[in-house]
Amino acid sequence: MNAPRVSIQPHDFDLSAEVSALRAGDARVGAVCAFVGTVRDRNDGQAVSTMELEHYPGMTEKAIEAMIDFAHQRFALHGVRVIHRVGPLQPQDQIVLVAVTSAHRGQAFQACEFLMDYLKTQAPFWKKEQTPGGARWVDARVSDDAALARWGIAASNA
Repeated sequence: MNAPRVSIQPHDFDLSAEVSALRAGDARVGAVCAFVGTVRDRNDGQAVSTMELEHYPGMTEKAIEAMIDFAHQRFALHGVRVIHRVGPLQPQDQIVLVAVTSAHRGQAFQACEFLMDYLKTQAPFWKKEQTPGGARWVDARVSDDAALARWGIAASNA
């Protein structure tokens, strides 16, 4: 049985196992591109001791599934896997995986970057950081909207 395309989960993931499952038995795959994001120990010049991510179950998965469908329309992909963690996370913890398979590396690289740009601006997640000054919600960034705009998609989250 194939793994779902989207998983929102509190527990960590194994990059090697996820990539192996994504390309298993598919001889068409000539390229795999994966992006793994991790929690940083600093943001906006302040130390970050923990980050907590929240989401709306069901709504978040549906939004990411729509992103994947859109990526399939734009790029020649064979498979996609997106994992996003929720709950409390520490610096250096893995937070997100975007992995794609394609016949050729160009499509894989582009689709992976596109999906990550889309996730940063359009996926319904809320991040709260613990800093020496107390807890704070992380605001959207103009730079994330600009990254998505490179793909011809307007967003105004910041």
